[in-house]
Amino acid sequence: MPESARVWLVVPTYNEAANVEGIVEAALEQLPSERRVLVVDDNSPDATGEIAQRIADSHPDVSVLHRPRKEGLGPAYVAGFGVALAGGAELVVQMDADFSHDPADIPRLLQAANDADLVLGSRYVEGGGVKDWGPARRAISRAGSAYARAALGVGVRDLTGGFKVFHRRVLEAIDLESVTSLGYAFQVETTFRAVRRGFKVVEVPIVFDDRRVGQSKMTGGIVLEAALRIPIMRFRGR
Repeated sequence: MPESARVWLVVPTYNEAANVEGIVEAALEQLPSERRVLVVDDNSPDATGEIAQRIADSHPDVSVLHRPRKEGLGPAYVAGFGVALAGGAELVVQMDADFSHDPADIPRLLQAANDADLVLGSRYVEGGGVKDWGPARRAISRAGSAYARAALGVGVRDLTGGFKVFHRRVLEAIDLESVTSLGYAFQVETTFRAVRRGFKVVEVPIVFDDRRVGQSKMTGGIVLEAALRIPIMRFRGR
């Protein structure tokens, strides 16, 4: 597969040794023929990067960006998006490595990109939802999305979701290098920037399935960062 594939899937990893091979194989089954999968690994101590490299060595349409240290979700995506754009990507898909996002949903999101600039896999539109979450986590997640919507003044239902398809023009317009959010605030910030620049954003219902293997990357610090950064995003977006 040439480097100039039209559709790129960017998957950031940190300690996903148990999931990386499965998620790459499942994604390849769902992506179109003109595709490339880029695993962005932040020097995982559990050998995720080595496993990903082994996959890439046997798959011409898979590559790995080995980063020297863990810096957070946002910087990993910014680095991966840069590689994808340099490689000629017209559509860039992003998703988690832990199967919380179902690779089988990729074709629906790509189809929606025919009539949108940014497609979001949404838990909070009709037909969407979550599995295996308790009442407290459901309430926290919905409250977080509602807080982000109100603070930023946008109508997107699932601002914190991380299953997306960007058109190249969106990534080029939102000034990725100036996005400084490290954790899940990155998801809010990139979508907000797209909305503020007048791009058409469409939400496609998905069911988010909690990870089965490995440890969640969600921490109190990540939640706090999002809470503090959202008002700053609104101020800078005026």
